[in-house]
Amino acid sequence: MMKQFKGRVVVPGNCRAEALVSHGGFNTLASYQMAIMFGDKEVKCGDQSNTEIYKMPMLGKALCLPMTIGSTTGGMVLYSVCAQKKQPACMLFSKHIDSLAASGAILSDVWTDEKMPVIDCLGDEFLETVKTGMTVTVEADGTVTIED
Repeated sequence: MMKQFKGRVVVPGNCRAEALVSHGGFNTLASYQMAIMFGDKEVKCGDQSNTEIYKMPMLGKALCLPMTIGSTTGGMVLYSVCAQKKQPACMLFSKHIDSLAASGAILSDVWTDEKMPVIDCLGDEFLETVKTGMTVTVEADGTVTIED
């Protein structure tokens, strides 16, 4: 199966990666706390409330989620993750990205050499279709292709 979705480009770029899917809100601080503060090299999700991806490695994955939730540190956390080379391959949102996550992703693109394409507004069908382990390809124009 191969299915394409078109979203809004927040941070442009191309990538191909394995999907890691969360259907609940993604708490940026809780998810990355272990990687940033305690040096977890596999960058496993530290958010115990997100049972779908808790303790699963996020490094280099196509992180597929509806939206981010949590504290106002979200943007700084995303910037820090990129600055430490611990970011996902891309972040793909079914809904609109919030301003904090968008600012962190954009600042990461401007202030670091790390690439992390970010696409939002991919729709509910995107999140219903993509499953953890599928291959996701992102194009700079916001086209996201899912293959199993």
